[in-house]
Amino acid sequence: MNPDLELQLKTLPSEPGVYRYYDKNGQLLYVGKAKHLKKRVLSYFNKNLSGYRTRIMVGKIHRLETTIVPSEYDALLLENNLIKEHQPFYNVMLKDDKSYPWICIKNENFPRIFLTRTMIKDGSEYFGPYAKVRPAKVLLDTIKHIYKIRTCNLNLAPAKIAEGKYKVCLEYHIKNCEGPCEMLETKENYDQKIDAIRGIIKGDFRQAKEYLVKQMTRYAENLEFENAHIIKEKIDLLENYQHKHTVV
Repeated sequence: MNPDLELQLKTLPSEPGVYRYYDKNGQLLYVGKAKHLKKRVLSYFNKNLSGYRTRIMVGKIHRLETTIVPSEYDALLLENNLIKEHQPFYNVMLKDDKSYPWICIKNENFPRIFLTRTMIKDGSEYFGPYAKVRPAKVLLDTIKHIYKIRTCNLNLAPAKIAEGKYKVCLEYHIKNCEGPCEMLETKENYDQKIDAIRGIIKGDFRQAKEYLVKQMTRYAENLEFENAHIIKEKIDLLENYQHKHTVV
């Protein structure tokens, strides 16, 4: 073992994080995650190490790098991204692009927001990845409960809307959509909702709350107390929402 690597092993941190092994030519061999970096990395250099493939890899390690992160969850996400980006030879898992889901805000007129495992480089925004599907679904359900956004796959190009090519669907009649396909909702109003949703996904609830409070106040001033109460419930839902995630 070279002296530099030996010194690195003696000074490893104990926090959660990601470790990377390199050979003498600087080639990345392996990326791994750990709840306790020191214990995990030192386990590779144990004399009783099992597995022929692992022993071959350890024999090639010339230096290592570590990255400390706040939690084991963050380590898992960072590990996933690094494996996707660098494709290390000794990582046999997680090399495909469909391991974890993302929340996508589609690059289109009246953008859709949905869960996907495939990233398409068309200018759309992707938030994640999420280590588990359920938190992402809960977040989307919360957003859709607060905001009425379209779920259809129609191409709502301005010219097609102006030509009257589309008619509102069931989602409009059950009050889940405000009918942008027939210009029953302005692009300005829709884009305001998208901006607020973008903030929610990033963990900033300020703009979303301001938008809802203005709606509630307007309904109250017009004595539409039932509608004002519905908005108040949405504000309470937003305030009680405790979902936390990391955007890598």
